[in-house]
Amino acid sequence: MKIWLVAGAVSGFLSVALGAFAAHGLQSRVGPAEITAFETGARYQMYHALALIGVAWIAAQGGGISTAVAGWAFVIGTILFSGSLYYLGLTGSRALVMITPAGGLAFMVGWAALAAAGYSLKAH
Repeated sequence: MKIWLVAGAVSGFLSVALGAFAAHGLQSRVGPAEITAFETGARYQMYHALALIGVAWIAAQGGGISTAVAGWAFVIGTILFSGSLYYLGLTGSRALVMITPAGGLAFMVGWAALAAAGYSLKAH
């Protein structure tokens, strides 16, 4: 499905941009722990941007409802997991760290759904 390819490409682009910002723009503003948190958010966003491109490929093969579940889980996981780490990295505030594990859980749901979608594909 086109939506997953576009979502993956946009997320990948943002991951690179945010990673560059962490490397070049945060050094003088925050401490090493905040930079590490921010970089972790960018790294996981890139992993799941690539996963969304995989979702697009499986959707094009007829992956079924599990494909949509995987795609949405990866999007939600990125917002919760990476977003909360970006917030921590930018502000030093731990106000959103309680949602970070929920994002990780969404990532795991996405991977399980992607496995189910792949398993359900018909051999050509």
